[in-house]
Amino acid sequence: MPHAVGSVAGQKRKLPHDATKAHKSTENPRTSAKAVTQDSKDAILLLETEILESRRNYNNIASLLVICNETQTDEETTTAAVALCRVFCRLTAAGDMTKAKGMPENEVTVIDWLRAKYAEYTQHLQAMMRDSDESKQSTAMVLTMRLVKESASKDENIWRTGLFCDLLQTLLSSAQSSLAREELVEKYVDEYDDVRFFTLLGIMRILGRTDKGKEVDIKALVDHSLEILMRMEGPFPSSEDITDFLAGSPPPKHVLRSSNAHKKAAQDAWLSLLRQPLTRPQRKAVLNKVTTHIAPVFSRPELLMDFLTTSFDIGGAVSLLALSGLFHLITTRNLDYPKFYTKLYSLIDADILHSKYRSRFFRLLDTFLSSTHLPATLVASFIKRLSRLVLTAPPAGIIAVVPFIYNMLQRHRQCTFMLHRDPHPSFLAWQTLHPSSSSNDNPSLEDPFLADEPDPTKTLALESSLWELDTLRSHYHPNVATLAGIIAQQFTKREYQLEDFLDHSYASLVEAELGKEVKKAPVVEWEIPKRIFSAEGGGLARTGSLLEAVRAREREVDKGSKDT
Repeated sequence: MPHAVGSVAGQKRKLPHDATKAHKSTENPRTSAKAVTQDSKDAILLLETEILESRRNYNNIASLLVICNETQTDEETTTAAVALCRVFCRLTAAGDMTKAKGMPENEVTVIDWLRAKYAEYTQHLQAMMRDSDESKQSTAMVLTMRLVKESASKDENIWRTGLFCDLLQTLLSSAQSSLAREELVEKYVDEYDDVRFFTLLGIMRILGRTDKGKEVDIKALVDHSLEILMRMEGPFPSSEDITDFLAGSPPPKHVLRSSNAHKKAAQDAWLSLLRQPLTRPQRKAVLNKVTTHIAPVFSRPELLMDFLTTSFDIGGAVSLLALSGLFHLITTRNLDYPKFYTKLYSLIDADILHSKYRSRFFRLLDTFLSSTHLPATLVASFIKRLSRLVLTAPPAGIIAVVPFIYNMLQRHRQCTFMLHRDPHPSFLAWQTLHPSSSSNDNPSLEDPFLADEPDPTKTLALESSLWELDTLRSHYHPNVATLAGIIAQQFTKREYQLEDFLDHSYASLVEAELGKEVKKAPVVEWEIPKRIFSAEGGGLARTGSLLEAVRAREREVDKGSKDT
């Protein structure tokens, strides 16, 4: 009760002014804030209801836009944005924003005003899309696509030049719209065939405008286009399975129902991206997906050849990544790459066995050298260069090379005599005539292999031997030394499964050693000494005596240097 009852007079007594304030201040501020928020929501919903009830209340649209742009609380802004979306969807569906011939001038004025407010509202949604708040991005995406659905069912140009085109432009240019890009692909592109088709067309057109005078951040544009394209599921369905549309089902012969049209759109979008000045990370990202993600959605995959050959000529890791794409086109499209094996041979350098793409390279190299019709001189050059590289390679790299060479020797028997080359008769005669001379003085014992020769058919590798593999039998790592021993044994095994040796690393080798069961406990010091330099009974121990002798010698040297 806000008032007290007098015990004597039996009448109501007013509280002092300060007491009234104190009484009011005891209300829960959180409850009060909730009440204010609920009142604001009710007011927003009332404005929406009035708009839909009568055209005389169209000015409420301006009031809702003010709430969207100027309200401090996110909850009120979101409520107003949702209300405006419902309003404009109703107006679009009813045709109240469409001009017609012979329409009175006052009606045209109203429609122009509504379109201006609609444009202002969509700009607000795009601003929400660029906001760092992910909840705002998600809300803006849902509302924008709701408007696109309603508008595109009336006018297909919305996809190409209207709201959807503006949406793509915002997503591709904004660095903070990552969640919105993800939602576009997951909720709309992968679910609706028309959204996928016009997304591809939009990306192609936006990237195609980058060289027409307008300054844009090319790197960001390519990054965000790549993000959307990489997320798309592929390959595309056949024409009979293209049945899911956001903006209503098109006629039977419409371009949206053609699988070839979808592939053509995907191809044009990717080619527009590949024509941009790609950074090294962007190029690597594309090359990683060529065979699995890009080529399957191309109607003419051979158009990727220029990009792949340019990447292959760059060198290093980029060339390694381009290998799989080139091989895909060579085998599936019968395309040719001049001097392919010469370029492949150049990739085998000191860095290849340290590269993180080592496993992928050996898988591809195994495929490229699998044909028994390759010249023995060519195969011998690859075997010899790999053998030379193992002298400075890490253990994990050597473990991949030795079985690989074993398999190559099994497939190409013309190269097996590189394992053991008997001395030439002329050398034996020279050795008989010069028994006191060192065999190292004879030039005929030098390795004839030309390591710096770029052409693998001219390295003289077939006249050399694989002495490098024999040195591995003395390698410090026991696994490497044991594995190298297979070269000295009879070749009774058909081939080794290369996959069992490709993914080793220092970590896996150490883990394997630590996981071995110890059959015999190693001998260790059974008693920990209490002293190192001093003896139990006093004086210096053996270690201390040695240390003292070293120090005395140092003092003598210092004294001698001062006297001189």
